[in-house]
Amino acid sequence: MNVRLVREYKFEAAHRLTSVSPEHRCGKLHGHSYRVELTLEGPVDEKAGWLIDFGDVDTAWSRAGDRLDHGILNDIPGLTNPTCEMLTRWIWEAVRPALPQLRRVTVWETADARCEYEGD
Repeated sequence: MNVRLVREYKFEAAHRLTSVSPEHRCGKLHGHSYRVELTLEGPVDEKAGWLIDFGDVDTAWSRAGDRLDHGILNDIPGLTNPTCEMLTRWIWEAVRPALPQLRRVTVWETADARCEYEGD
């Protein structure tokens, strides 16, 4: 049996985009209430009855989430221009080593704007 498992997380952070013109509103320091979904996919272990323990997903996320939450994203190595697109890839790279079943990272920057990343 194959399943798709989705776990949701939230964090607060500030950033400014460095690739926009000085007049662009996103070039100013501002914050977001981010929402993240980690989507994992694969076969259910018949003995355990699950794809992966939710606790293992939480542990993998906490390594990334603790660095992001209530911080300035521009200060994190690899996020000097922290667009939603770059943030999804950064999260993928941070959690993928512990979650080989990872298939998608979705980041909502606002309630109606998100980016999805499924690796290269």
